Amino acid sequence: MQRNITLDFIRGLAVLGILLLNIYGFGLPSAAYLNPAWQGVPPGREIWTWATLDLLAQIKFLTLFALLFGAGLQMLLPRGKRWLQSRLTWLAIFGFIHAVFFWEGDILLDYGIVGLIARRMIRDVPSTRSLFNTGVMLYLVGVAVLVVFSMISSGEANSSWLPGIADLQYESFWKLAGGWEAVQNRLDHLSSSLLALGAQYGWQLAGLMMIGSALMRNGWLKGEFSARHYRRTAWLLIGIAFLIQIPGIFLQWYLRWDFRWTGFLLQVPRDLAAPLQAIGYAALCFGYWPLLAKLKITRAICCVGRMALTNYLLQTLICTTLFYRFGWFMQLDRLQLLAIVPAVWAINILFSLCWLRLFRQGPMEWLWRQLTRLAAGKPADSSRAG
Repeated sequence: MQRNITLDFIRGLAVLGILLLNIYGFGLPSAAYLNPAWQGVPPGREIWTWATLDLLAQIKFLTLFALLFGAGLQMLLPRGKRWLQSRLTWLAIFGFIHAVFFWEGDILLDYGIVGLIARRMIRDVPSTRSLFNTGVMLYLVGVAVLVVFSMISSGEANSSWLPGIADLQYESFWKLAGGWEAVQNRLDHLSSSLLALGAQYGWQLAGLMMIGSALMRNGWLKGEFSARHYRRTAWLLIGIAFLIQIPGIFLQWYLRWDFRWTGFLLQVPRDLAAPLQAIGYAALCFGYWPLLAKLKITRAICCVGRMALTNYLLQTLICTTLFYRFGWFMQLDRLQLLAIVPAVWAINILFSLCWLRLFRQGPMEWLWRQLTRLAAGKPADSSRAG
């Protein structure tokens, strides 16, 4: 199967973009991920850093990656049920190992579990429009659950939103010390994440996968529409997404990130806007591809996209080393943490360029493929084994 270079580029952007928010998951306490006021009202530069990333990046690249994952499921359907189930099961196993022994912010397990469910829906829905509409409906169910949570919540912030000194000291202890204490805490976090997946996030993730699959079916994610269409779509969707999010960002600041409102209800504008903005980002890439294709950095980012799994895990190895082995955890503010991101990106890019000069696949991609073949045999459509 001939590779779609533009999709490799978009996937590479998604993997690199995810680090813009994950860096806070590595370098700050878990409460700080959504709440910049975890230590009280933050200084001005913290607020501007948070607001900018909330508008441009928060869940946008995860959403883009989920759309591409769904598109990939659509492309892989001809390889057969057994092969695809084995592939997704191994992804879930990788995610479990990653979440328990390396970093509690893993997304691979979620993608493996939800992918096993979404695969069947993608296969069984014959109409592209029905597939798209079903994906939108499932995503909106997940958003509605947030509203329900806001209604039934007591409104009182707990330690996951406003940690005390003892909570911060303990989190710092187990992350820096590692060992069995860290494994136990990651298992606790994993159980909470799986509950959230079943109750709320899983609906959104399944919906995004189905939307991505529909966009692949109708040729939109294959670049089969005009450049003018993609450019107009991009600016329209991104503009609408900004209009939806900016009031929510302002209200979070105005209310000083009060958990009663910010914990659930004011997350809704961001979640509503994320698919529009992510599709807008993809449309920008297709619309301006003739210009992007001439840039050397584009080829480098394509290489990152071809090794998406490897690079995602490489980011974990780099960041856990910096923050937990070298003791940088809770030593830097948001803007300082953001300054580390380009250095990690450079490692991702250089490693990908060097590796793909020697091999056709990234190391984790190769392992994933070999384990899938071992479990399921050759794909039904072996001509698509590229």
